[in-house]
Amino acid sequence: MTTTYTRDYWESALSTLKLEGRLFIGGDYRPALSGETFTRPRPMDGKPGTPLARGVGADIDTAVGSARAAFESGVWRKQEPLEKKKVMLRWAELIRAHAEELAVLETLDVGKPVLASLNVDVRLCADGIQYYGEMIDKQYDEIAPTGPNARALVRKEPLGVIGVITPWNYPMIIDAWKLGPAIAAGNSVVLKPAEQSSLSALRLAALAVEAGLPPGVFNVVTGYGEEAGKPLALHMDVDMIAFTGSTEVGKLIMGYAAQSNVKRVALELGGKSPIVVFEDADLDAAASAAAWGCFYNAGETCHASTRLLVQRSVQEKLIAKIEAVTASDIALAHPFEPSSQIGALIDEAHMEKVLGMIAAGETEGAKRVFGAERVLSETGGFYISPGVFIDMTNDMSLARQEIFGPVLAVIPFDTEEEALRLANDTIYGLAGAVFTKDMDRAHRVSEAIHAGTVWINTYDMANFSTPFGGFKQSGFGRDRSVHAIDKYCDYKTIWQQFG
Repeated sequence: MTTTYTRDYWESALSTLKLEGRLFIGGDYRPALSGETFTRPRPMDGKPGTPLARGVGADIDTAVGSARAAFESGVWRKQEPLEKKKVMLRWAELIRAHAEELAVLETLDVGKPVLASLNVDVRLCADGIQYYGEMIDKQYDEIAPTGPNARALVRKEPLGVIGVITPWNYPMIIDAWKLGPAIAAGNSVVLKPAEQSSLSALRLAALAVEAGLPPGVFNVVTGYGEEAGKPLALHMDVDMIAFTGSTEVGKLIMGYAAQSNVKRVALELGGKSPIVVFEDADLDAAASAAAWGCFYNAGETCHASTRLLVQRSVQEKLIAKIEAVTASDIALAHPFEPSSQIGALIDEAHMEKVLGMIAAGETEGAKRVFGAERVLSETGGFYISPGVFIDMTNDMSLARQEIFGPVLAVIPFDTEEEALRLANDTIYGLAGAVFTKDMDRAHRVSEAIHAGTVWINTYDMANFSTPFGGFKQSGFGRDRSVHAIDKYCDYKTIWQQFG
């Protein structure tokens, strides 16, 4: 029987949920040692959210101690690979079994449409845990070539305790990108979710233990970045920090690693991704990709296509098509409404920051074509309509800064050489795209764009087999794919000499 999802359905589902805000350490929920909590407004309506434990350095110490004890005991890393795989697969199935509950938690925290949470975020989280679970018994060590009187084993071993710090825009998806390979490799994890988005992480941890993951292997400490994230990054018994967030904070994380124990660092940071559209492109496809690529998730996407570089001869026609796509296909509404395609921004401070950047761009000379205004203010939530700006150059703030809102900067070009210069004129290098019917040009341009992912005649298509990460100040290290496992491991050579 197919469920009919209505706003009343989700309101009813919310009313029955037990919202857990305590820390998850050593296989169970517990309050912060101080007993303190904090509360943040719900993005969809501004109402007070769930009280969350306010973890600080002492709580990080407890969680790291739990993770270290689990790692050193070998209760997880020394299990038979097939048994570990079974646990991970049960975890993935439990995520699917609790999909509606997790979707509501995600939407409460971050304000995205609940159907997106259900059909995209929860689904991809489960798929990610399953993917890395399936990899556990398919990892091989090596025997290096030696002379006849020696044997050299090359073994891949887990690092130990991994600190994971994740952002608020795609909490469950990015959690899976990091938890999956780190735990599959045999490590223990302490996760510090963004203070805006902790509910789904806490539930994921409980489901992991229910699936059979030993206590202490996966711990969650909620709290503010300065009070919990920083102590995690500075901790002398943490072997690695895997971070997704802003470039500004990523630089701090690198500094904390250097100040402490020279722990490994993997960073997935900001972006200002270009879509390059040539005059021979399928403009309908380009318009849809540009609109969805920029406006999906209210623009709160690190690789959002926020710069549209379009050949001057088709700029006007393409913008008209983008406006039509936005009006007809990308409905902005309360996240529990079935029609909602994009929802609220994460909080009032971020909304005001985005509005301030828009105002600054107009002061510099950018011209608003449509949108980019606060809407639905009567709900108490934090909503900005998708918007497009023209009359821009690549040195304007709207073209250079990561806005993290539904704002598309349109910059014209005349030649392929100019398009490439504009595309690469950024400190970021997370993603990009090229639209053209000339496949020789498509491959020239995609090879020349300096970014971790470049699409041809599409945008934001991927699966777990493809690595994701950036060049330049978009960070280093890769999430997704088999390559993600490597960064949570180290190589050990064992040399045996005969005779």
